[in-house]
Amino acid sequence: GKNEYDLLIIGGGSGGLACAKEAAKFGKKVAVLDYVEPSPQGTKWGLGGTCVNVGCIPKKLMHQAALLGSAIKDAQHYGWNIAQPVHHTWSVMAQAVQNYVKSLNWGHRVQLQDKKVKYFNMKGSFSDPHTIRGLTKAGKETIVTAENIVIATGGRPKYPMHIAGALEYGITSDDLFWLKESPGKTPLVYYPFILHLYEIIVYISLTGSSPDVSLECAGFLTGIGLETTVMMRSIPLRGFDQQMASLVTEHMESYGTKFLKRCFPTKVEKSESNRLQVTWKNTDLRTEVTDSFDTVMWAVGRAPDTETLNLETVGVKTNSETGKIIVDASEATSVPHIYAVGDITEGRPELTPTAIAAGKLLAQRLFGQSSELMDYDNVPTTVFTPLEYGCVGLSEEAAVQCYGSDNIEVYHAYYKPLEFTVAERDAAQCYMKMVCLRERDQRILGLHFIGPNAGEVIQGFALGIKCGATYPQLMKTIGIHPTCAEEITKLHITKGSGLDATVTGC
Repeated sequence: GKNEYDLLIIGGGSGGLACAKEAAKFGKKVAVLDYVEPSPQGTKWGLGGTCVNVGCIPKKLMHQAALLGSAIKDAQHYGWNIAQPVHHTWSVMAQAVQNYVKSLNWGHRVQLQDKKVKYFNMKGSFSDPHTIRGLTKAGKETIVTAENIVIATGGRPKYPMHIAGALEYGITSDDLFWLKESPGKTPLVYYPFILHLYEIIVYISLTGSSPDVSLECAGFLTGIGLETTVMMRSIPLRGFDQQMASLVTEHMESYGTKFLKRCFPTKVEKSESNRLQVTWKNTDLRTEVTDSFDTVMWAVGRAPDTETLNLETVGVKTNSETGKIIVDASEATSVPHIYAVGDITEGRPELTPTAIAAGKLLAQRLFGQSSELMDYDNVPTTVFTPLEYGCVGLSEEAAVQCYGSDNIEVYHAYYKPLEFTVAERDAAQCYMKMVCLRERDQRILGLHFIGPNAGEVIQGFALGIKCGATYPQLMKTIGIHPTCAEEITKLHITKGSGLDATVTGC
């Protein structure tokens, strides 16, 4: 049979669900198609997309588990008597995290039902510009037609298929968060980076996206007591301010994560003892090394999930290099009435909040007589490494590229969080930087902060920068004492480019 809808969403992640629920508020007939193709290792999950199931939510919870481990060490300096040694049990953490994620899956289904949004657990593909062919796991077909269609299928982790054994023996972030037992001595690979679990090895790619995920995973794995090594072919945190990225990795090394720099893996094999033999090359030394691990995790970027959509049939244009869908400022594709939001779109930040906001605004323009477009400038974000890195606006490199080095002023300073003092923790990488225009009122172009609770700190300042805050205005802002965020309001040290500053200590 045929189903007629005002709006059909393909993809039940953050952007798609936000768009569907917002459209339903206008009394429109809305449907969502969502289907999770199991990972090559067989991992699958429920409604909610990457963020809920294999991204932000489980990542932040496991990051919190690692922070609690550090807090236990600090607690002894504050008078708490804690029996030693302290052990972490992966299965207990994993079960708690997975149970919470499953509750979110159920919550999304209930919300759709309450808002009278039809949910199809089906894989969708275009038959014509208004018609989607839905296919269930059992092979049952349903034809769904709609006046407007939104593609919000996001992306999935890539495997480095040129590396022998990568697909056969490796896992990705799609699998890590759903492991029932500790991955043991695990290599985690982010192209160009390899991570050891019990010795985990992570390989980071030169061109891969989402490098923050790889370092975040390496950080919390180290934090819960697993020996972790990051193999890095090129630079860390590509796309972020590189001075800040260097500080993040410096802290991770002092925290216990090992780094193999300018190295890349060539093959993965299974030994007779069922351990994985990883072979890699060092480009500087021109040597080849082999070591064994229990698990190999790849973090070599993400690919848009468009393979089964049949986009070429209806003429939806994509970027031939990235595979992402090309959209205009209103999220419209090359085909009238077909739109796209979230990670699937070319040139957009791969962030949950931007997908949600874009989805809501799209629904409001379609059905609520709104003309407001999504503003992708000055979007704040945080990398949840052991010492967190939050930022909003331009990196120093991007500011120089846009305005020229003679037209920017950089203010920066080290600081020591009060909570680090009694615990005698090293604050060598606690650092902040503000990039401003040099002319007139010194408008703030970018703010960067490394330290505890960086996300909470940057979230507040993001509003001011969104409103065009200037350096003099920030200096007139009274800080909350004694906090780490207060240090930003005292940022009066200027030494030219932060990229030229010493970054090894206070």
